[in-house]
Amino acid sequence: MATTKFFTLKEARLNNNCPECYSNDGLEITFKQKFKENAFYKAITAETSHEMHCNNCNTAIFPVRWTDDIERVVEYQQRAVQPKSKSIKLKPLAWVIILLDILILALIVLVMTDVISF
Repeated sequence: MATTKFFTLKEARLNNNCPECYSNDGLEITFKQKFKENAFYKAITAETSHEMHCNNCNTAIFPVRWTDDIERVVEYQQRAVQPKSKSIKLKPLAWVIILLDILILALIVLVMTDVISF
């Protein structure tokens, strides 16, 4: 039931030549950050990723095909990306379970100290 998704942090167009079609106006890099969700919480993780593709030839450009110029531009763009801080938000089901645990623990303590007897 847990889902893991990536949401887009930044998209940037690059003026470098595509290693596949040699066009200099089609490269685009997308930076994404990981988002997890299950029945108990939603969380933004610190994990980020990036993907590059060419809009002219519709090809994914993997790091193996990058030139030195592309690597420098990607490093620059990576430093400019501001990822969202890690966070966790509990869902109502998690809060209900926490409150029930606290009530059960309080009941056990009250019974053990003879404040409440059965």
